[in-house]
Amino acid sequence: MQRRAMVIRVKPEKLEEYKALHAKPFPGVIAALKAANVSNYSIFLKDDVLFGYLEYAGSDWEADMARVAADPETQRWWTFTDPCQTPWTSAQPGEWWSDMECVFHMD
Repeated sequence: MQRRAMVIRVKPEKLEEYKALHAKPFPGVIAALKAANVSNYSIFLKDDVLFGYLEYAGSDWEADMARVAADPETQRWWTFTDPCQTPWTSAQPGEWWSDMECVFHMD
């Protein structure tokens, strides 16, 4: 199992909209993530920073995430959530959420 963390910014004027969306996520999006071996997914907020944490139990992250990205319900979800977000300043070209390096873990 892999622990994965990522970061992005939320636009302050879109914060309440973003929170409302995540209070009632689309069931198809949740199903697509579960089918892609994702569990224990949480998003935390501090000021305008969104920190995402998830656990991945699959063997091919890129392929599983490509299936999630191809899912029509997930694509529809992103039409609502993406306008609320701003990539991290050091994001790579084409990167939306920026992966974070784990520097400490305690079981």
